[in-house]
Amino acid sequence: VQLQASGGGLVQPGGSLRLSCIASGNIFSEDARGWYRQAPGQQRELVARILSGGDTVYADSVKGRFTISRDSDKNTVYLQMNSLKPEDAAVYYCAANMNGRVYWGQGTQVTVSS
Repeated sequence: VQLQASGGGLVQPGGSLRLSCIASGNIFSEDARGWYRQAPGQQRELVARILSGGDTVYADSVKGRFTISRDSDKNTVYLQMNSLKPEDAAVYYCAANMNGRVYWGQGTQVTVSS
């Protein structure tokens, strides 16, 4: 399984970005998909997660601003990020619990600056 993340970039505070993560390969089962982020000098942290049944989990810091969604037909998970703040700047990684293990995509940089 390969995960391909995209959609990062430079945005001004208050702006929006949408990240995408496409999964490809031999996918036999899927339990969850998620987005994590890691800022310089910080540990990687969970941003949002969507379970196979559709339940979602968000970090407190992004609740009400970020939305995770899934297009199962396209094996793609999205992270809509609104009202971005400078503290949201980080490398964002997508992850997937598939086939009994965790897969990670490459990171995509999100920069929030005026």
